[in-house]
Amino acid sequence: MTAPRLAPAADAGWHRTEIAAVLQRLGARAGGLSDAEAVERRGRYGRNEVPVAGPAPWWLLLLRHFASPLTAILLVAAVITALQRHWIDSTAILVILSINAALGFVQERKAEADVRALQSLSAPSCRALRDGGERTIPGVDLVPGDIVLLESGERVPADLRLISINALEIDESMLTGESFASTKQLDPIALDAPVADRTNLAFSGTFVASGRGRGVVVATGSSTALGEISALVQTSAGTTPLQRILRRLEHVIGLVVLAALVFVVIAGVLLGNDLETMFRTAVGLAVATIPESLPIVLTVALSLGVSRMARRNAIVRTLPSVETLGSTSVIGSDKTGTLTQNRLTVERVWTSAGVLDLMESVAVAVADPAPADLSPSTALDPAHPLVRAVLRAGALTNEATVSAHDADEYFGDAVDAAMARAAVALAAVTAEERAAEPLAHEPYEPHRRYSQTLRVRPDGVRVLFVKGSPEAVLQASAALAGDSGEMPIDATVIHAANEELGRVGLRVIATGMRVLGPEERLEHPLPPPSGLTFLGMEGMDDPPREGVAEAIRECRAAGIRVMMITGDHPVTATAIAERLGLSTARPALTGAELAHLDDAMLAARLEGTGVAARVTPQDKLRIVTALQSRGEVVAVTGDGINDAPALRAAAIGVAMGRSGTDVAREAADIVLTDDDFTTIVGAVREGRVTFAAVRKTTYFLLSTGAAALIAVTLSVFAQTPLLFLPVQMLWLNVITNGTQDIALAFEPGEGDELRRPPRSPDEGVLSRTLWFRAGITGAWMALAVLLTFILDLRTGVSEEHARTMALTMFVMLSFFQVFSSRAEYTSLFALRLLANKPLLFTSFAALALHAGAMTWPVSAAVLGFVPLTVADWAICAVVGSTVLVIVEAEKAVRRWSRRRSPQLSDRPPVR
Repeated sequence: MTAPRLAPAADAGWHRTEIAAVLQRLGARAGGLSDAEAVERRGRYGRNEVPVAGPAPWWLLLLRHFASPLTAILLVAAVITALQRHWIDSTAILVILSINAALGFVQERKAEADVRALQSLSAPSCRALRDGGERTIPGVDLVPGDIVLLESGERVPADLRLISINALEIDESMLTGESFASTKQLDPIALDAPVADRTNLAFSGTFVASGRGRGVVVATGSSTALGEISALVQTSAGTTPLQRILRRLEHVIGLVVLAALVFVVIAGVLLGNDLETMFRTAVGLAVATIPESLPIVLTVALSLGVSRMARRNAIVRTLPSVETLGSTSVIGSDKTGTLTQNRLTVERVWTSAGVLDLMESVAVAVADPAPADLSPSTALDPAHPLVRAVLRAGALTNEATVSAHDADEYFGDAVDAAMARAAVALAAVTAEERAAEPLAHEPYEPHRRYSQTLRVRPDGVRVLFVKGSPEAVLQASAALAGDSGEMPIDATVIHAANEELGRVGLRVIATGMRVLGPEERLEHPLPPPSGLTFLGMEGMDDPPREGVAEAIRECRAAGIRVMMITGDHPVTATAIAERLGLSTARPALTGAELAHLDDAMLAARLEGTGVAARVTPQDKLRIVTALQSRGEVVAVTGDGINDAPALRAAAIGVAMGRSGTDVAREAADIVLTDDDFTTIVGAVREGRVTFAAVRKTTYFLLSTGAAALIAVTLSVFAQTPLLFLPVQMLWLNVITNGTQDIALAFEPGEGDELRRPPRSPDEGVLSRTLWFRAGITGAWMALAVLLTFILDLRTGVSEEHARTMALTMFVMLSFFQVFSSRAEYTSLFALRLLANKPLLFTSFAALALHAGAMTWPVSAAVLGFVPLTVADWAICAVVGSTVLVIVEAEKAVRRWSRRRSPQLSDRPPVR
């Protein structure tokens, strides 16, 4: 029996209780619970998870597999044959449909379970205090009494009573419907206040819009305010584009087959056959022709694609993204943490007096075009007062925290961690100074591009420290720090030094400070900084991730353009882009330039542009929209709360699983668990493999179905004896399709997926190449089967022998056809034989089953089979292999023609 949880926060009176009383009531401490306490409470209150809607009932999933228009045709045929008392035919149809439905049901249930399990991997984690130290833990492990830390972009993991805040605003629209973020405060609130007015609480599932805060968990799981309305926030996914394409194809096939069956029946009757025989022939032909397993194949292919992507550290949140990835033509990627390692280290410190260069064992001056009297041509050491001032400012307006177990390990933003580590290591600031509580602090937000902290020195003087982008700090500065005190500021010097640091690929952060007068008062929250003394800049190196340059080359070969979209300085971004091999033929597009371009001009400016720098999240959205207006299929990465609009607008939104915010993950289609650009490229390949598997299976089913339709139709007009008995055509469906078509979905790919251009999103399931190939192979298989039947009859054998021979010929042709379907462009002989073991097994199993049906007296009597000799089997095998010869010859001709005249290819041109 599960122990009862705490009452929901909305009704337990937490909002009207003083903070101290809340902590006492929960048995909580400001430093957090111990691990032992957390385990005990989790056993008492359960996991912090809201029950979600379970999968659809099994019987409903099973019935869905009988709702296809193709299946409906077969069900009608089964009913009519039963009314005519042709029990074998009717039973065979129902057995085949039941087998297909059972296979589809099992695969769909497995796929649904796999997707749910994989999506749970992208469930948010949170930062909490445990045993007195900050720790990142899964949100489901929170218990009442835990102390949780909040910052912008994160999802609130449980209902919290806030105990400290810093300009904290939370988007609670999912609970309250309010379009504006709720500004939080700490004082108790009247008992009867509605949820929207309980501003000292943070509710589970809401998102931090800006600021920082911490709160104590007062309710978890279904006891939260979100838990009460969980049914209202759960939505089911609609059909994917590929599902809609296949459904249209099913309707077209159904109409074509119906028309052909009516034609065969009428023609057969007019040529002297009795109506009942022709109707039974039509029924059998419908079963042999209709590819009723197409929906199953799609389910299997998508679930396999999801699983393969998960193995590549890409968690799929929406199934349409699996297929859309194959059409991606542009990837707009963040720089920091995606293209680079996000392991920043301070390499250079610039001041007006000189430069400390930590990349060399001795300091090296940075060349600077500034005037001689201000040129930082002097190499400085870490003890220089200006260097220490720059490092101190960066370390004291800083949210990085030190690990309780390792003094050299810092948690928090990579920039903050790098600046804190450098300042402490170079003795510019002590750990105690950093740990002292500031008088006020305004955290960094992307739209401000700075953070500021008000601190008090031991002598009682209050100092405002600011760090941020050089442009932002420079704008708020009135003087420049020099060896002899403050000096007039020269913006050209600062800009030149900034560009020089950026030119070698360093990320640049500037620092400034202002000493407050005794009577000066600053309101809370802190106003925008002004009157600063510009101290200097720190240049941090963030080396490219291993394998990114190679991945970008692969993208180029695959016809995918990679574009860096970053908030960094254009010079820094361009330097990194050159190291990675991104296009820098055109200058980087900047946010300032973008503001003066209309949509049409922006779309033209993006042509061939490899870098967009100093852009805001709103600029990123405009870039995505402009690329889409040119027909591009855009995948875009993001990690911040303001990236959500661009992630939603893009065809594929990719969020960072490690460094990304919960808002970004919620808006994305795919979450990268390793924040690595190479993972995106691998996921694109898997998307192409998934679509190719559906395409190859569809080609196989249509070609064999066309062969059966053509062969039977021609036999009617040739006025031969009945080519196949109805029950034999039902058997043909089991052997030629059976599970081989599903096994094709396991095809791992041809290996050249990233050497092909993107697929057009408007392209149908089959390419022109495969439509042509299905036509010629279907016609050849039909002709081979009919000729086998006629020639066998002319030798004087019985009709039973001729039918068995013709049916075995069809089975053998299909055996070779399914292997030729493994590759659309590549020769079958270039593929590994054991790469698709399920296909190998099911194909030989089908041959064995067919051979067994001919030798077992009961099945032979029911199906009208007679045994074949070894010579008969050899003939079928030799003639059956000709379909493989035809396909391989056609592929070879196409490869040759593409080498001679690339413009003749039916593949879209490389962009």
